[in-house]
Amino acid sequence: MEKEQVIVVGVLLKDADEVAFHYSMEELGRLVDTANGEVISQVVQKMERVRKESYIGRGKLEELKNLVLETKADTVVFNSELTPSQIRNIEAEVDAKIIDRTSLILDIFAMRAKSREGKLQVAYAQYEYLLPRLSGQGSSLSKLGGGIGTRGPGETKLEMDRRLLRLKMHQIKEELTQVEKHRERIREKRKQNGVFRFGLIGYTNAGKSTIFNQLTKAETLEEDQLFATLDPTTRKMKLVNGFEVLLTDTVGFIQDLPTSLVAAFKSTLEESADMDMLLHVVDSSNADYMKHIKTVKDILQALQISDIPVLTLYNKKDKQHPTFVATEANNMEISALQMNFPNEMRERLLEEVKKIWIPYFLTVKASEGTKIAFLKRATYISKMDFDEMNETYQIRGYFSGKERL
Repeated sequence: MEKEQVIVVGVLLKDADEVAFHYSMEELGRLVDTANGEVISQVVQKMERVRKESYIGRGKLEELKNLVLETKADTVVFNSELTPSQIRNIEAEVDAKIIDRTSLILDIFAMRAKSREGKLQVAYAQYEYLLPRLSGQGSSLSKLGGGIGTRGPGETKLEMDRRLLRLKMHQIKEELTQVEKHRERIREKRKQNGVFRFGLIGYTNAGKSTIFNQLTKAETLEEDQLFATLDPTTRKMKLVNGFEVLLTDTVGFIQDLPTSLVAAFKSTLEESADMDMLLHVVDSSNADYMKHIKTVKDILQALQISDIPVLTLYNKKDKQHPTFVATEANNMEISALQMNFPNEMRERLLEEVKKIWIPYFLTVKASEGTKIAFLKRATYISKMDFDEMNETYQIRGYFSGKERL
């Protein structure tokens, strides 16, 4: 499949952090790559404030117009969310498809969504984004074509009026409500089973899916691209002595995540709210890792799930950035691809279970097989001794506290 030729545009505001800005532009390039585009040029303008009419200044807009003609670029992607009027004004001058960072992220999510719920959530977010942008689109029909910015329900946006769009959104909302109820029933069932649940969270491309696959022997998508995993996946994982826990891999976070996506994916992200512990994966080889940590914490705060215990996994310790310093209190430095990683990780996770669950000591008659089977299934047994004289088992272990022993 031939890659679209893309020019990326960013505005560095007077009081902005210049280093963070350049990392953000690099990330925009990676987003373009994930959407099957190729960045052929970059336009940056330093300004005190963005121009209301066209985001960039008149002179820079003329420069962009000439650059598009010279390079024959298909698409121009702006590193901020543009207003509908800004898009229209830029399209009037520049002979290319004009999209913004939000539209690009929505496009990638449309590519990645596999489950029914994921597709519905992406569709809702795209319609919400498109609603104020429908008027005045006629002149730019010829520029749209296929590819970046037009995947998912975006393909049909131009045949729709607002009334039809709102009707579609209402129908999707109703379908999502049913899907969310089904997910809630599954979550309640898991809670009743008293199984300890770990949730992998972290900035996109930190290595969550690699860790998930290494620990569960699953085959979820592993790619060096942003948002390789979109739909949450849960698998059983065995720790020491066959003790089973659940591990969930979730969608990666990203700075400036579109508000419509945070809202649309709230139920998916809230999968993390039902975890006993969050495993926050951080790419310690990335120079911007501190900003990544802050982004994840901010989203957890927004979802009101920042009180769940967290183990920070500083991944890629074999490639750590020269400025890396472990700042999070409860942490472990790992390399998910090293041979001894799964065993070391399982041992550490068991220690974390023991910190959170409640210790118990029980004497159980040897004839009470059902009770012993229950303890093996629903608790972690750390020691079990048989008393021949009394024909009883002395059992020590840990349990969730949600069930009566």
